[in-house]
Amino acid sequence: MRYPIYSIAIILLLFTANPTFWSNEPIWEHKVAPELLDQAANQEVEFLVYLHDQASLDAFRQRPAGIQKKQQLLKALRTTTQRTQAPLIDLIEAAGQPYRSFFIANVIYTKGTIDLITTLAKQEAVATIQPNPWTKLQEPEVHRSLIDLRDPLEWGIDTINAALVWELGNRGEGIVVGGQDTGVEWDHPALINQYRGWDGTTAEHNYNWHDAISEISLLHEDPVISPELNRCGLSTGIPCDDLFHGTYTISIAVGDDENGNQVGVAPGAKWIACRNMERGYGSPASYIECFEWFLAPTDTLGQNPDVAQAPHVLVNSWGCPEIEGCNPDNWALMEQVIETLRTSGIVVVNSAGNDGPGCNTISKPSAMFKNTLTVGSTTRQDEISGFSSRGLVTVDSSFRLKPNVVAPGSSIRAATLNGGYTTASGTSAAGPHVAGLVALMLSANPALIGEVDLVEDLVEQTAIPLFSNDTCNLVPGTAHPNPIFGYGRVDALAAVQAAMDVVSTTERLSANDQVLVFPNPVQSEAVFRVRENLTQLDVVLFDGVGRQVYEASDLGVVGGQCRVEIGHLSKGVYYFQIVADGAIWVGKLVKG
Repeated sequence: MRYPIYSIAIILLLFTANPTFWSNEPIWEHKVAPELLDQAANQEVEFLVYLHDQASLDAFRQRPAGIQKKQQLLKALRTTTQRTQAPLIDLIEAAGQPYRSFFIANVIYTKGTIDLITTLAKQEAVATIQPNPWTKLQEPEVHRSLIDLRDPLEWGIDTINAALVWELGNRGEGIVVGGQDTGVEWDHPALINQYRGWDGTTAEHNYNWHDAISEISLLHEDPVISPELNRCGLSTGIPCDDLFHGTYTISIAVGDDENGNQVGVAPGAKWIACRNMERGYGSPASYIECFEWFLAPTDTLGQNPDVAQAPHVLVNSWGCPEIEGCNPDNWALMEQVIETLRTSGIVVVNSAGNDGPGCNTISKPSAMFKNTLTVGSTTRQDEISGFSSRGLVTVDSSFRLKPNVVAPGSSIRAATLNGGYTTASGTSAAGPHVAGLVALMLSANPALIGEVDLVEDLVEQTAIPLFSNDTCNLVPGTAHPNPIFGYGRVDALAAVQAAMDVVSTTERLSANDQVLVFPNPVQSEAVFRVRENLTQLDVVLFDGVGRQVYEASDLGVVGGQCRVEIGHLSKGVYYFQIVADGAIWVGKLVKG
């Protein structure tokens, strides 16, 4: 057979450009981060193996919130990992290396030399292999230690009107706040009664505490490597804080003692915690381990996960900068982990970072991600704190508007180690204010539990707009929202009042029990479930101030349901009026 000369040229070009074109050897080097290849050439390194096959979240995003959804999501995640990870784990065990299997994303943590990395990278199931570098916590600036010197009401709590919510009889009861940080001094006077594991007499740490720290970080450059270097030890079964930061942040969300130290926004809420940093140093693996534990908390041995024990909102006052290992190659992994948590119904609050005052300084996971509620810091005068990181997010070329909102973060007094109190500044203090605010909202209306998008929208829409003369990436600080303050400084009273106006997904909306809206909140299509044998309806919608925004006549009813497309309407609360067979039904729906 004769081939045209240009066909031969194409074949030669393919061979020249890709020497493996004729080879049966798999291409594996491109799966491994270049810095990891260099590091592993002469030493053992930690790394994360990310698999191609990831459980899809699409089927769960629109399902009604609740335990059943969480259980089904957990089952789907674990089924994927059990089906795909086994051959890789066999290779790791054969190499005699430790490992940890994750299911919140289909990832395996392990360590080894270039030989194990090569073996794993050649497996078809492996997508990428990334380093697992330890990263340093950006600690808040501590001003002074205080025991008795305090204002009658902490200024941050006063500014966001949390005390006015308390006067309504709502202090966050029934809600659980999770803290992922340096640990917690669980028996601190401001925290012991809020600890979910304390019943007033005995402590139960199963499902209430997890320690993701099993080794000393080499970044400390200690003269010797020993567990005794950490005041808490390693893999502890009892809550402990090896720095102070975790105690400080969780107390701003829920803290209160018997001596009038009301330092927490939601002192009626409970807390659980996971230690993700060793004296301030964490890694992608330790962060992922804690995120996974919050999705389905376990006993202190890491067994028997139970989604019913998950918190409702998470405090994250840490960042993972690119210079210390979090980079564009592993951002997608961290973002996937957070999206899984949100899909399960957990609100993920993240401090913006302390890299201000420049623009584009919100540049670290997980504050930079779309799916976190990112919080900047303000002063007593409702001005932006000089240290507070600002948007837009340019590091990933998204030009995403961040922060979402701001909250008090300058000179905030809260709990510290050994039963004391301290005053410090940082967005680490601002984030917990918002986590506490979310707890107040969910306590006011439990129907909002699991409705993450709607909760975040209400936080943003009820914030007090703040403005700046600065401009970031041609977006002026006079815009609303803007890259300095986001939607503004949070207002707990306004947010709780708005939350109380939201109608439950199962609440019957009319006095005569004839019509339901499902789901509620509504995304793009409202489904009216009719209790009578009707064939058509007239539907009118009004906005919150009574203006008619939608009208349709003779809409058909099929199978007891009438579907109304409202995707064009803005987010918010609407009132409906349904007329059929001479009867009128009224109620509320929420456009999420």
